[in-house]
Amino acid sequence: MPNSSFPISPEHENRIKLHEFCRATSLRYALIQSEKNVLVASRILTYLALACLALASPAFARHDQPASATFSECKDAGADLTLQRTECARIDVPLDYTKPGLETIQLFVRKFPAQGASKGQLWLVAGGPGESGASFYPFIETFRAAAPGFDLMIPDHRGTGFSTRLCPEEESPSSDAGTALAGEEWARCFDALNANASRTRSFTISNAAHDLKLLMSRFDSGDSSYLYGVSYGTQLVLRMLTLAPRGDLDGVILDSLVPLESNDQLDLSHRSAVTDRVGRKVLRQCDQAADCKRYFPEGAEQAVTELFQRDDIKDLAGPDLKYRLSALLDFPETRAMLPNVIAGLQADNPAWLDYAMGRLAGIGSVLKSYPQSGSSIPLVNLISRSENNARPQLTAEMIRNETEGYLFASPLPSLLLAGGIPTYQPDGNFGGIPERIPPTIVLHGTLDPKTPLDGAREHVTALKAAGDISLLQIEQAPHFVLMTAPEEFKELTKSFLGIADRRRSSPRKP
Repeated sequence: MPNSSFPISPEHENRIKLHEFCRATSLRYALIQSEKNVLVASRILTYLALACLALASPAFARHDQPASATFSECKDAGADLTLQRTECARIDVPLDYTKPGLETIQLFVRKFPAQGASKGQLWLVAGGPGESGASFYPFIETFRAAAPGFDLMIPDHRGTGFSTRLCPEEESPSSDAGTALAGEEWARCFDALNANASRTRSFTISNAAHDLKLLMSRFDSGDSSYLYGVSYGTQLVLRMLTLAPRGDLDGVILDSLVPLESNDQLDLSHRSAVTDRVGRKVLRQCDQAADCKRYFPEGAEQAVTELFQRDDIKDLAGPDLKYRLSALLDFPETRAMLPNVIAGLQADNPAWLDYAMGRLAGIGSVLKSYPQSGSSIPLVNLISRSENNARPQLTAEMIRNETEGYLFASPLPSLLLAGGIPTYQPDGNFGGIPERIPPTIVLHGTLDPKTPLDGAREHVTALKAAGDISLLQIEQAPHFVLMTAPEEFKELTKSFLGIADRRRSSPRKP
């Protein structure tokens, strides 16, 4: 920050911080994968402009509809083939469940009715934090194949999609930049978040967990009820089971399970270390394949190490090559291109790198852009810094020093440094384990570069005392099994739902 002989007001300082954050986000957000995924923040170049550029979005459905006690045809049901026959509802809930009866916010939920007679509900909880339920819309047919006969219930958790946003005006789908923040919207949004810090601090994981419990209770059909969460969504699901357990829940599916909240070595501030371990494992696999090893007689890890020792590597490959190599780990197709990328750079030819990054953007483009699709950057910042950062003392120098020894790195730790909005102290449910869980399966890729497999194993072990839980490893799959290994997802989910349904031999508990 430049020196000045004039005093800087808190408001102006926040504006400076948010512009620094905006600049950092616009440079790096394309390389962040679903923190998220989120969630599915793997929109790569498709959503590069999400943070700072104006993205005009068609008005599919108004986000400010009045609350409704029942489902009715969605206003945007005719705007897109995927959304046909969908039904929508909105309910008012407390802003802060520790202060009921005061301010309220609104939650949006969309139902994709079963094809034919319904035999129950499958609730889908998006990742992020910051992803809306719209991140699931491109995969509706996969869900239908995995869960035939189930109504698919997709809420936008607080702060996302058509539910109440942290910055309702600036993040409105009908604003000039859509749900993205652009230009002066950053300043207005961050100023409002600081001016009403108590409201900002109410957008917690625990309040979102109470929201989920309330939605499921309000719209319970009385038939089978299952719950699916991915990435951050698994954290939200487990928080709900910790603070507001449901005795009538028949089963849970956790896709890409987050590490234990108490594990301070696998939090978001250590994401680069996690990514580097997976990346090096992929390179060692290359060494075991004759048609790959022949390009790297000294080993693939050594080849990449030597690339970073070159004085001209930034001129050849551009800045942040470690981030780019890390991004290629997110999908099997682009991960398979790594040997070609490395060999090309060794030969002073970045064509394979450019092609791989282009394919990455193409894969991300299958996530169709709905008006509410964009990840909420303020919510990502708030929750990540408040509950998923074990090192609040993290500095840019620490990150640079740590990244120096990595071959693969994530930009996410740097985004944890960005300030400008208040954070909150996690409540007593942070780090807790549910006393009781329904039958649960965990679908986890063995090459997940975001939520590591060893973290999932530790978490599953801790949950075994609470109920029947199984870890199903998908060989060679990365993060977000639904998207990256759809055939395995369909087979394992369909089998689980059939087994769990047969277990329902006693009346449901109230």
